[in-house]
Amino acid sequence: MPVTLSPGGETVFMAKKPTDEILVGTKDGVVRLKRNGAKWQNAGSWLAGKHVHAILVEPNSGLILVGLNQGSIVASADGGKTWSARDKGLVDVTDIYCFAANQVNGKTRIFVGTEPAHLFYSDDLGQSWSELAAMRSVDMSKWVFPGPPFVAHVKNIAFHPRDANTMFVSIEQGGLLKTTDGGKSFSYLRGVDDDVHRAVVDPVNPDRIYVPGGNGTYITQDGGKNWEHRMTIRHETGGYPDFMVAHPRQRDLVFIAAAEQEPGQWMKTKFARSRISKSSDGGRSWTILKNGLPERLKSAFEAMSLEDRGDSFGIYAATTSGEVFASEDGGATWAEIANGLPAVTKGSHDFLLA
Repeated sequence: MPVTLSPGGETVFMAKKPTDEILVGTKDGVVRLKRNGAKWQNAGSWLAGKHVHAILVEPNSGLILVGLNQGSIVASADGGKTWSARDKGLVDVTDIYCFAANQVNGKTRIFVGTEPAHLFYSDDLGQSWSELAAMRSVDMSKWVFPGPPFVAHVKNIAFHPRDANTMFVSIEQGGLLKTTDGGKSFSYLRGVDDDVHRAVVDPVNPDRIYVPGGNGTYITQDGGKNWEHRMTIRHETGGYPDFMVAHPRQRDLVFIAAAEQEPGQWMKTKFARSRISKSSDGGRSWTILKNGLPERLKSAFEAMSLEDRGDSFGIYAATTSGEVFASEDGGATWAEIANGLPAVTKGSHDFLLA
């Protein structure tokens, strides 16, 4: 199964051996990277001209779902040879921001988050979609995005690892929502900044949740009752953390990709000053990763994934300037495995740094 790298796609993968294929969601389609011995090669692309926000590969069927910026959802059931629309039920919504999949009653349920901020699900691999309308029954008066069209979106969807009915939905910008009844009702988890990028639920200790966003990172140890603002906007790891992944089996091990400042400053400086950092103690302390990574990257990391192989794991990250970095030894050393690709970007983040 390929690893995917996209702004709103899945970020943790399980495998028996290192993947030989990475699907990168770019501003100009899906780029396929194939491993050839110790090197990676560009094996072509799909969906040229389409701005890809999210990729999801359903593991049982192999179906590839792609969510597009102003283009809805398309899918391929034959490994990318042919594509067709899978947007039945997405009424008046064409801007797709994120995918997530979970096992519900023994079947794969796929979720999609959109702009404007709506949440849909499908139990038939995207053939039809139904809205979890209760998400919009909360107070939405503060739901707004600072850039055009000034409309909030669902940035990320996360699940409790032991309870399929418990789900966390990140609204950018608007706050962090939680449901414990499979989406029949939602409530806010208070105590975090409204600019929520994602909720990372610790798979070993699900009472611990990490929430990176526009004001640094918040961590709870009790399921969201109390929060610590451990990494503020001035933290050395970066004041604008976007991506975070937790190792699915190794307790306390997390990785974060962050820019130094929020995107409004990128337009002025043309320098995101991004870096990737690692914590081995659940976010109490951090080590900035180098050994093949730039000290401060001009572009921004807009996608990051972790592949757990049992006795080893790899980490992959892609940027707004079309670079892909990889570590096959758990973040100890890194290599640039691709460059010159179209921008990997949420919305117009690449434009801010151009």
